[in-house]
Amino acid sequence: MRNLIAVAFVEPVAEGLEFPRDDWPLHLTLLKFDVAKFDVGKFDVVEPRQESGAEPEPGTPPAPGDPLAERIATLMADTVAAALGCRVSVDGEAGFGRAGSIPVNLIEPSEQLQLLHNELVRIVEQLPGRISTPTYTLEGYRPHVSHHGAKRLQQGDTFALDRIALVDMAPDGGHATRRILKLWTGAPA
Repeated sequence: MRNLIAVAFVEPVAEGLEFPRDDWPLHLTLLKFDVAKFDVGKFDVVEPRQESGAEPEPGTPPAPGDPLAERIATLMADTVAAALGCRVSVDGEAGFGRAGSIPVNLIEPSEQLQLLHNELVRIVEQLPGRISTPTYTLEGYRPHVSHHGAKRLQQGDTFALDRIALVDMAPDGGHATRRILKLWTGAPA
């Protein structure tokens, strides 16, 4: 299973960027999911290192040698493109997680953001795998941006969804880092 997540970054990032799991750039989570290999066209998708038997170089972006990530990105491309440029507003603060120990900024409800989330759920539900947090999807979706140390947003801030990404939560099987597999940028034409 691949542990993946779709996010909208608030801070500048680049495709292929790898960062420590506890030092994310500020981001808005869109959907977290796990996916198993599946048939892409006429061949089964397998992890790149399984195909060649060799470990990829650390920090090497998997595309175009990662057919699974490429296929998922292709499935998401139109949905993401339609949402690029959508502006969202930051609401108040809340505590998520066990006993509210994770400080976050809530994002004000937005029809476009909810539609993006719903469409990503629809796409992922057609893949072999599972949504990691089903309670927090569709009607249960609570868009937020987690604080990271001193990095945080302020109530009343706005930002555009102009850096939407597909991120590997365990690149090359390791859980210490995260890697941006696909980054969609800009606003719709």
